[in-house]
Amino acid sequence: MSDWKPKRFWKTAAAAPCEGGFTVLLDGRTVKTPAKANLTVPTMPMAEAIALEWDAQEDVLDPGTMPVTRGANAAIDKVCAQRAEVVALLAEYGDSDLLCYRAAGPDELIQQQAEGWDPMLEWAAQTLEARLFVGQGVMHVTQNPLALERLTAQLAAFDDFALAAAHDLISLSGSLVLALAVIRRAISPQDAWVLSRIDEHWQIAQWGVDDEAAAAEMIKRAAFLDAARFYELSQES
Repeated sequence: MSDWKPKRFWKTAAAAPCEGGFTVLLDGRTVKTPAKANLTVPTMPMAEAIALEWDAQEDVLDPGTMPVTRGANAAIDKVCAQRAEVVALLAEYGDSDLLCYRAAGPDELIQQQAEGWDPMLEWAAQTLEARLFVGQGVMHVTQNPLALERLTAQLAAFDDFALAAAHDLISLSGSLVLALAVIRRAISPQDAWVLSRIDEHWQIAQWGVDDEAAAAEMIKRAAFLDAARFYELSQES
C-alpha cells in the first residue's frame, strides 16, 4: 500500500469571484474538485472559508482538516450528478425518522425521549405541515403519505450545496426532522445533536463510558457541526 500523500505546492490561497459564483485560486490557478471540475461555490464566505483551509495546510495536504472543501466537492461531484437519487435517499429517513421510534421502557428513558423529541415532531407538524406518527420498538411505523411528500418537497427545494449539507445532517443524526429544524434555525446544531443521542447517552448513564464509542461520537459530532456550518456558509451573501 502506498503512503504517498499530496504535498503543498502553492504559496497563496485566495477567494475570488468567477463565472457562476466564487472560487479559490492557488497562486492564481482555480482549485479543481477530485472529478476535475472547477471548484465554483455559491457564496464568497464559503470561498473564503475554503481558502483559509487551503492556506492552513502545511507540508502535506490533510483532507481531514478541510470540511468546507470536502462539502463543496461533494456538492459539485456527487449531489449535482445524481440529485434525484440523493433527494430520494434522504426522503426515506422521513419514513423511519429516529424521533418516531420510542423505547418501551424503562420509564426514565421513555420520559427523556418524549421531552426531547415530541416538541420537534410538533414543530414539523406545525411548521412543515408534516405530522409523523410515533410507535414503540423497532417495528415500522406507517406514516401519512402526504406528510412524507411535504418532507420530500423540503429537500427537493434545496440547491446542491444545501442538499449536501442536509445529507450529512440527516445521515449522522438519523433524523430528517432534526436536520430540517437545524436548517430552519428552529434549534441549534449543538442541541439537535444532543437530541439525536438520547438513547446512547442513557446507556452511558447506566453502564459507563466506552472509550472507543466516545471517540467515534466525537468524530460524528464534529462532522454534524461542520455540516451545519457548511449550510450557513452556502446561504450567506
